[in-house]
Amino acid sequence: MGRAKRRSSTKLLVVVAAAAGLTGAGLTAAATSSAAPAAYLDRHAGPQSRAADLVKRMSLDEQLGQLVQIQVGKLYGDCGGYTPGPFNTGCANDVLAKDLVGSILSGGGDVPGAGHYPNTPQTWATEINRIQKYAIDHSPHHVPMVYGADVVHGHNDVVGTTLFPQQIGLGSSYDADLVRKVQRSAGDAAAATGVAWAFAPVADVNTNSRWGRYYESFGEDPNLGGTLSAAAVRGLQDNPRVASTIKHFAGYGASDSGLDRTATDISLRSFQTYQLPSYARGLDAGALSVMVNSSSVNGIPATGSRYLLTTVLRHQLHFDGVVISDWADVAALWNKYHVASDYEHAIAQAINAGVDVTMEPYDADSFITNLKAAVHDRLISKDRIRQAARNVLTMKFRLGLFEHPYVDPSKANAILGADKALARKAAAESSVLLQNKNSVLPLSPSSHLTVTGPTADSVADTLGGWSVGWQGVPSGSAEDAVTVREGLQNADPNVTYAADQASAVAKAASTDAYVVALGRGPGAEGPNDQRDPTLPADQQALVKALVATGKPVVVVLIDDRPDVLGDAASANAVLVAWRPGTEGGNGVADLLFGKVNPSGKLPVSWPKRATDQPNDYLYNTLPNTYNGDGGVYQPAYPFGFGLSYTTTTTSVTGVTRSHGGVSVSVKAANTGSRAGDVVVPVYASQPQSAVLVPAKRLVGFTRVSLGAGQSRTVTVTVPWRALGVVQGDIDASGPPTLEHGQYVFSSGAVTDSVTPSGSNSIGL
Repeated sequence: MGRAKRRSSTKLLVVVAAAAGLTGAGLTAAATSSAAPAAYLDRHAGPQSRAADLVKRMSLDEQLGQLVQIQVGKLYGDCGGYTPGPFNTGCANDVLAKDLVGSILSGGGDVPGAGHYPNTPQTWATEINRIQKYAIDHSPHHVPMVYGADVVHGHNDVVGTTLFPQQIGLGSSYDADLVRKVQRSAGDAAAATGVAWAFAPVADVNTNSRWGRYYESFGEDPNLGGTLSAAAVRGLQDNPRVASTIKHFAGYGASDSGLDRTATDISLRSFQTYQLPSYARGLDAGALSVMVNSSSVNGIPATGSRYLLTTVLRHQLHFDGVVISDWADVAALWNKYHVASDYEHAIAQAINAGVDVTMEPYDADSFITNLKAAVHDRLISKDRIRQAARNVLTMKFRLGLFEHPYVDPSKANAILGADKALARKAAAESSVLLQNKNSVLPLSPSSHLTVTGPTADSVADTLGGWSVGWQGVPSGSAEDAVTVREGLQNADPNVTYAADQASAVAKAASTDAYVVALGRGPGAEGPNDQRDPTLPADQQALVKALVATGKPVVVVLIDDRPDVLGDAASANAVLVAWRPGTEGGNGVADLLFGKVNPSGKLPVSWPKRATDQPNDYLYNTLPNTYNGDGGVYQPAYPFGFGLSYTTTTTSVTGVTRSHGGVSVSVKAANTGSRAGDVVVPVYASQPQSAVLVPAKRLVGFTRVSLGAGQSRTVTVTVPWRALGVVQGDIDASGPPTLEHGQYVFSSGAVTDSVTPSGSNSIGL
């Protein structure tokens, strides 16, 4: 790091304006003098140099305060975290002046001054400014706090902001450019309200559809997840006032039970090959922070694993940003996992493992007291404290918080309703057409349709979890979205709504077709786990009853996961829209009426049976000697599957070495009568390998727009790392490397057989 070489002679001002109405202008600093300012005040110096200079000037108490993040509710009402009330200066004094806390958090549904102030962007901006001013005024070196929130599908805690499809939907788009635009919009919205630390994207790789956070991942493939995580990082950080967070490092989506925050037991070969690459791509894109997995990996809680957070994250993946725990996970080392004797030792274990910031939402004083004791008892070195504080300060300097700590509340409400056209496009691209018997779709825009089903007219279902509230839109919220019912009625005035099965069946005589929207209610984390991921029986019965009328039935799935369909598969058409967001209903209508040609592809394998868990149905199953009927991989719909209203083909036409990898030429052809986008996947196979590898691995992809009858050759670059596997025997644990030998590249369906030829293979 080192000291800054350049020093500004400009005198720096102390901001003393009132919190309400503060704008982004103004630099917080120590009081000016005629002498040259300290190096950390030189805005022309690098962030690391400034942080290194500042941390040396800070007292131990100031340094310790940078290592904790507290829930915003602890500054309001009665300081308890959940009682409505105005900003409480007594609470603020305890947190920001006494404990010198460096970061504040809005958890899912936490609004600054919730229940006392309206949940609007202007409220967020005004209150975060208020907190910021108090923090700066009471910090000996006028260090700004950094405000964090989950920004997982838009600025999702704020009523009226545009919410985009959840990540599993964006994974279905196979569109990195779209993901970047979506997250750029989300980052801009967050920055407008003063939220500088965005806890997104989720880079976890799905392995089990029981999981309550299944929809938060981009899918089951590490290359797909990694590519889209990198796009999300770039989108969020296109706004220089926002830090993205790769989470939840690492292996959070691979638990043995499929239940949230439960143990993962996985070989280091599988961990390195099928879990880490997704996180690594996001880190390579420049993510400024990492959030740690709440569960354990191979018997060690991730929050306390030096191997994971230092050996792998810092040394192997070369990450130099901020590592933050998840909600109350440091205390869990003591009171849940029992690997530490008390809170002091739990804090020491986490910080020595590599955690910089502890998300301790409830009690800053207890954390600081125990952290100070751990330093006094030499459980943590002062060098490690300085290192962690320096990491946090470097991020704050990178975000420009010292020069621009405030936002303009009068401009914050401009984010309301922004980028709805992008949200509509994303909703359409994120949907996957699974079934279309006898080409019942697209529907005529003048059809007499009956729309029904439990999710047809539900804003909460359309948006999903992490939408205004942790478990989804709270009852009585003013949050709005275009539902499937509204979207269809916006496109076709002949659409009628039936609230229940009996009234829907009664409309058969006057109905050309039924659109039935199915799926479970929204949720998040453990409360959203599903031990039996099968579509509820009453919803299957509804489809069966509608099919019995003899009229075409189109199922639209608004859901978190690929539920086993059962009798719902008897419908003429099945479209999965996941949780499509604010413009979800319009996006679905665009697809059903043919305004947009379906292009989404499954980012997961759709299970045929609820018992196909945890890993039985993943497409990248390893070769085996199984001799039962049909092989191990028997999904209802395979990874990468998705229908269109046109017909397309993709085929590899050439493979050449390129700088840093392999260039694969793929001819994409639209052989049908409708224009549309084509997802072009590239899979790699190894006819022979010393270590078992899947029959096919997704190693790259792109999208191309083609008119009817048009074809185009595109080039997909496959980096060497996408071909890597962990070499060695059963006990191998190192990072993936390239195995020398023949590689065969293919496109099309993952279930298609591959024959090596001169045009699709290469020796490496």
